[in-house]
Amino acid sequence: MLDQNNEVGAFFVYPEESAYNKCYYNENTYYAFKEKLPKVDTFGLEDFCNEFIQLNKSSKQLDLDFLYKIEAEFTFYKNLNQQLISSQSTTRQFHTRPYYKYSTQSENLNYLQLGYKKVLSVLDEFKPDVILDSEDSELLRTILNEIAYRKQIPYINIDYPRYEKYKIPTFNLGLKVGSFFEKEYNKFLKSDYALLGNEIAYINNARNKNEIMSSEFKGTITSQYKPSNLLKVLKYIIIKALYFFNVYVVKKNFKVVSNKSPIFTSPLKHFYFYLKVEIKKQILYRKNKYFQIPVKDEQYVYMPLHLIPESTTFVKAPFYVNELFLIEQISKSLPITWKLYVKEHQAMIGERSLQFYKKIKQFPNVRLVQFNFYDDPKPWIENSKGVITISGSTAYEAAILGKKSVVFADVPFKLLEGVTKVDSFEKLASSFAEFGEIDNIKSCAAYIAAVKSVGTEIDIKYLISESEAIINGDANVSEKFDKNISLLVSFYNKAYLINDSQNLEY
Repeated sequence: MLDQNNEVGAFFVYPEESAYNKCYYNENTYYAFKEKLPKVDTFGLEDFCNEFIQLNKSSKQLDLDFLYKIEAEFTFYKNLNQQLISSQSTTRQFHTRPYYKYSTQSENLNYLQLGYKKVLSVLDEFKPDVILDSEDSELLRTILNEIAYRKQIPYINIDYPRYEKYKIPTFNLGLKVGSFFEKEYNKFLKSDYALLGNEIAYINNARNKNEIMSSEFKGTITSQYKPSNLLKVLKYIIIKALYFFNVYVVKKNFKVVSNKSPIFTSPLKHFYFYLKVEIKKQILYRKNKYFQIPVKDEQYVYMPLHLIPESTTFVKAPFYVNELFLIEQISKSLPITWKLYVKEHQAMIGERSLQFYKKIKQFPNVRLVQFNFYDDPKPWIENSKGVITISGSTAYEAAILGKKSVVFADVPFKLLEGVTKVDSFEKLASSFAEFGEIDNIKSCAAYIAAVKSVGTEIDIKYLISESEAIINGDANVSEKFDKNISLLVSFYNKAYLINDSQNLEY
């Protein structure tokens, strides 16, 4: 961008990233931009954090007029309380990470008013023609999304259609399916089968293979089904200890977090949390009293749990983040002889309280199943009557396998035949009653064709990890890296043209 004489700015929306002194946490992000990219206008949140701390300490009254103003002008996608749910710092009541502080109503309102003032000041100073982003979490990003819509600034972000490593553009943080994508899907749905030959072959191959998990998750915690060996765990704990020692002691960031503000996490509680998680993992990855093996020929609806907190739920489905409450409602809605099979997410093993599992097991028609009984989601889906998930990729996988599913969020794959998006618990019983075999191969093929048409195949996880290694001096720019950077540029160029040519809603 700079080599094309564009004016470029970078806005870091995580408070600690710019409020902390230079350390392991931010040396390859905020400080790398400040020190190595002098031509980029870098915006951080150090002033925001200081103002937030001082405002909470003082007895100064809230700027109610400003709050009423932003509530009137910047709630196109979500009201202000729903916007607050996009940050872990203001949602401790909804998750189980004890290193976050419970925020008060006053602190939340201060966060909102200062957050809006900060984002408005950055946009007024820099005046961007377009905003490019690659993540969808955190409160200031949600605020940026609302303001960009109001100011009619194209805000291009990445959405995950779950077809291999393809990404499609979103102009609203993935809060609803873009009309451009729906039109493309319908175009392919109306086309001849002959035009979808490659996509149909892909689906048939997926149905014949033993595994359904996307390559996007290979090598991540999501694909881990066996406990880590104790030496690896010990090494991990030592690395974490050294990391926290560097961030909070050597670089003197302990003083920054000592004010107990909800925007900063407690380092001691954070490290202790990691330690407990690793110990609990060693128990839960093995045979234990909490998880049960599936019962042969039992009729069930499959419900894989989510990583909580995460943007796929807290940003995209803020009304459905209480999974225990969801399980309760689903259990009331099942056909009388069916069970609900609840499977824990591998990334949550060790994080969730054991009390949570005990409560699930109290429901007589719910079975908390052994998450690593199979080493892929496919058998769980194939043996089920159907799938229910908040916003997870299992609904996409179920459609590819010819199974019906229910989701609670406006995910791209809700377009697929057999995927039902519900907005009321009262609709669950009728949705389950419609579960059964479905011939949706053309719908799936049209969906994949639409993803390939508007999207781009990019290895984002590789780009992030490799970029950090290059900045650190641990790796050189390779042909593979250059190729993925070019693909990312191509993705944003294509997205900008889609937005520009169709005069889309932002």
